[in-house]
Amino acid sequence: METIGLISLGCARNLVDSEVMLGALQKKGYHIAPDPALCDIIIVNTCGFIGDSKKESIDTILEMAALKKKGRLKKLVMAGCLAQRYSAELAEEMKEVDLFVGTGDFPKIAELLDEDARVVVGKPRALADETFPRVLATPKHYAYLKLAEGCQHSCSFCVIPKLRGPLRSRSVESLVIEAKNLIEQGVKEFNLIAQDSTGYGKDLKDGATLPALLQKLSALEGEKWFRLFYAYPHGFPFEVIDFMKNEPQVCNYLDMPIQHMSDRILKSMRREGTAKDIRKIVEDVRAKIPDVTLRTTCIVGYPGETDAEFQELLDFIGEGHFNHVGVFAYSEEEGTTAAKLKNDVPNKTKRERKKQLMEAQQKVSLARNQNWVGKEVKVLVDASKTARHEGQAPEVDGVIKLDGYDLPVGSFATVKITEARAYDLVATNK
Repeated sequence: METIGLISLGCARNLVDSEVMLGALQKKGYHIAPDPALCDIIIVNTCGFIGDSKKESIDTILEMAALKKKGRLKKLVMAGCLAQRYSAELAEEMKEVDLFVGTGDFPKIAELLDEDARVVVGKPRALADETFPRVLATPKHYAYLKLAEGCQHSCSFCVIPKLRGPLRSRSVESLVIEAKNLIEQGVKEFNLIAQDSTGYGKDLKDGATLPALLQKLSALEGEKWFRLFYAYPHGFPFEVIDFMKNEPQVCNYLDMPIQHMSDRILKSMRREGTAKDIRKIVEDVRAKIPDVTLRTTCIVGYPGETDAEFQELLDFIGEGHFNHVGVFAYSEEEGTTAAKLKNDVPNKTKRERKKQLMEAQQKVSLARNQNWVGKEVKVLVDASKTARHEGQAPEVDGVIKLDGYDLPVGSFATVKITEARAYDLVATNK
């Protein structure tokens, strides 16, 4: 059987799709190799969310296409969001690509490789559940658990609903079965993801809710962590915070993208609620769990964003509400409502505002990290010299650098924090 490689770009949700593809290919008998130079077939699972990610996807495709000229590589596949969005144009322009597979068709990848069709891009309606085999691309002790696919919102700047379709939640039973299977494989940390985890279950009529799901997941046997990502602020079920507070297996961690703090900008973005609502939600969460780790993402340079409106966002971030903040410079995406807006902010101004916001958060992060010094904390060991506490998610947050510890990778342990840095912590075993 041929050797196949897969490069996954973009978000963790895309990574889960990649793992499902790897599972289907492995089941079919393909040999999976990490080195593209040793592959007969290469799949690039692309991201098409913003300009930078589209560029990375195209650059990666072209890099892999160069391997076709060197002999071994016979087939190059573009999958994922960029294929879903631009398959017609790319099929015309990129003759190097042998197969384009959209976000609704990726589960059939093993069969599609045997067929003659070059473009397989239908409606984005796929929903991979526990019956689909997965080959984890993460270290074996943690995994992402995708609660739902698609999105019920219509944010002005976002093209995701067109690429991923409407909200489609998985049943509680389906997610519990998958989590149980992954626990049996050695997974100890689950990062719960969706386009909007707040919306989980709202499209179902079987009693599926976020609190009900967390309760069932926490009841599974074994020592484990569950961490919640991508919770839309408006309508967030506060029962989750109550459960989080009293259930040690649910990390005191909440990722809640706010995007902005100007009411005019929020309204133009088609975000529900106001800056006052966001402030109340954040303050209410901290009132219930003072040491909760809060992560958010913001957009700077949205069309028409004034200095004063940016200052509203900068001031709020500077107040220190969040442990971790991701900042995106606005990227105009064709087909979105925001793309029709005038008064685009100059790229130089976008870069300057992004830098300012990140610098403000860096001070906050350092101050919050200093609160850990002297404390003994439970960690999950990622590597011989690094670990993470419950407030540090993989890939996106800082780590704990281990000094003098000899701990098994993938195990839970207790370490003492001795030093704080802007993003990372140090634990020393004296």
